[in-house]
Amino acid sequence: MLKQRIITALWLIPIVLGAIFLLPAHFFAWILVPVFLVAAKEWGSFIDPECNVTQWSFTATLGVLLVALNLAVPVDVLWFKGQLHPMYLAIISIGVFWWLVSSVLVMSFPNSAKYWKTSPMLKSMFGQLTLVPCFASLIALKSLSYNVEPYYGGALVFLVMLVVWATDTGAYFAGRTLGKHKLMPSVSPAKTLEGLAGGLLTTMVVVAGVMYIAPEQELGLLVVVTLVTALASAFGDLSESMFKRAANIKDSGTILPGHGGILDRIDSLTAAFPVFTFIYIAMGM
Repeated sequence: MLKQRIITALWLIPIVLGAIFLLPAHFFAWILVPVFLVAAKEWGSFIDPECNVTQWSFTATLGVLLVALNLAVPVDVLWFKGQLHPMYLAIISIGVFWWLVSSVLVMSFPNSAKYWKTSPMLKSMFGQLTLVPCFASLIALKSLSYNVEPYYGGALVFLVMLVVWATDTGAYFAGRTLGKHKLMPSVSPAKTLEGLAGGLLTTMVVVAGVMYIAPEQELGLLVVVTLVTALASAFGDLSESMFKRAANIKDSGTILPGHGGILDRIDSLTAAFPVFTFIYIAMGM
């Protein structure tokens, strides 16, 4: 398993970094569509693990939404005088609100499940609220100042990923060495409070790196934004664990050997990107 994870990471990381930094923003927006369609198919198994019709209908619906969004708001009109297009801003804002709601569902699980576990409509809506704002946030960040500084938006996308990776890595090692108190055993039995604390602390390495490269940044604001993004990523992970547990599924898919499905890799990112993008816009960073 470990060998498979390493091999998959070795070919996947260059592809991801190449897409972030080398692809033009408008190509990036369209390349994301098939990636999110695979994630949508995996989410369909949360809705009904045994019904392919349900899974494919959800995938098709989400595909229509993503394609319509790319056509309705092309990348070259996404930002105007530093202001994000109202449609994108609304989608990202709704996404942030969803993650607040999702956090409540996670913290009250399994009691919360009685309201949505048997409702395909609600689980479909939750899937759209999880995936569409993440899709919009990725495009919004990637296209920011693209005509002036082509790598600036890509650097922001990479920064969010670094925060999430630091959170996951710190949580893993802190949890293994110090973990004693369960975080949310009904959702994810392996996660601990010590692991979460270790993950949040590890993100300060990212803060230190940003301050070294761009010392003009306001340290206090950077720390707060990093911690909030990291905390959001942790709830993104817990949220997917909650839906998998409700559907009695171990991994969302098998497309990435040793890692599971696309959702298993981007679960933390689905929350981190909308939250970071919203804060970035609100703070005028």
